[in-house]
Amino acid sequence: MGEVIEQVDAVVIGAGVVGLAVARRLALAGREVMILERHDAIGTEVSARNSEVIHAGLYYPTGSLRARLCVQGKEQLYRYLAERNLPHQNCGKIVVAVNEEQKQELEKYRQQATINRAGDLIPLSATDIKALEPEVEAVAGVLSPTTGIIDSHAYMLSLQGDLEAAGGMVVLSTNVDRLQPGSAGVTVHTSELVLQTRLLVNCAGLSAPLVASTCMLAPTPFYARGRYYTYSGRSPFKRLVYPLPEPGGLGVHVTLDLAGQARFGPDVAWIDSVDYTFDDSARDQFAAAIRRYYPALDVARLQPGYTGVRPKITGPGMSAADFRIDGPADHGVGGLVNLFGIESPGLTSSLAIGEYVHQLANRS
Repeated sequence: MGEVIEQVDAVVIGAGVVGLAVARRLALAGREVMILERHDAIGTEVSARNSEVIHAGLYYPTGSLRARLCVQGKEQLYRYLAERNLPHQNCGKIVVAVNEEQKQELEKYRQQATINRAGDLIPLSATDIKALEPEVEAVAGVLSPTTGIIDSHAYMLSLQGDLEAAGGMVVLSTNVDRLQPGSAGVTVHTSELVLQTRLLVNCAGLSAPLVASTCMLAPTPFYARGRYYTYSGRSPFKRLVYPLPEPGGLGVHVTLDLAGQARFGPDVAWIDSVDYTFDDSARDQFAAAIRRYYPALDVARLQPGYTGVRPKITGPGMSAADFRIDGPADHGVGGLVNLFGIESPGLTSSLAIGEYVHQLANRS
């Protein structure tokens, strides 16, 4: 297509939770906003395939965007959910050490949580843990009282409603083929139409580097797949239970859904391209990771649930990357903001990310 058929003040690529939050914030600021989503529904990739946890902000490096936006976003999110009476639960989380070496590591997380202003972590002895979660075996732990769970789809539908009430719109089944920078902003070539926009926000998640690479140098994407198993029958746990983090993720942990059903995951498998195949052949290794803190695990109750893929910009053996939110001052392309590597805690941080992008767009 060679003809620009529509002009829009702001275009957001991707109707996942972050794209919806960004578009909502821009629309509330008075911008005309259109979201382009290649699938036929909102939130079908990273936003639909995660633990649905509201993170406290314990783990992230001092001063990082992940730390700052998680803590800010958590407060905004709890307030937003309460005001709209959306499904969520502030159930708390226990992080456990299963040996003396890990016990020393646990203290580092307490210190980092204080630095990050993530809320005080309550130290727990082995006896304390047994009193809270009788099925958990650990030498020590910490309780994070501000961690919770959320119905991510109900939240995304609410964000979409806010966006549309403010005059914005979501256009589904529309794939972005390429971006073309120009003096008046960015031209967006899609499978259906061509748009001219003064502000283009690339929130394409797993595809964000590919979208950006059509007009500039972009980071190399890496993909880490995680499996989630559901645990049939009554949950042995009342709270989330996490081991200490492992390379690539936060370890195989216990999460709960809002009906009280327990699930375990995710593990980490590096893959070459986005692939949601559930490989049940390594169930024994998965079970062994759980038994380190839940020795009474009944493997027969583990049922394959789903997989998710993290949109990473660093690979195996590399330090975890911070969120990258790059504006024109970073890459030189006027009117373009790219969001790269928005994995966990992207859901928790979503409202704060929306505010951050709004402020960045105002400065550009």
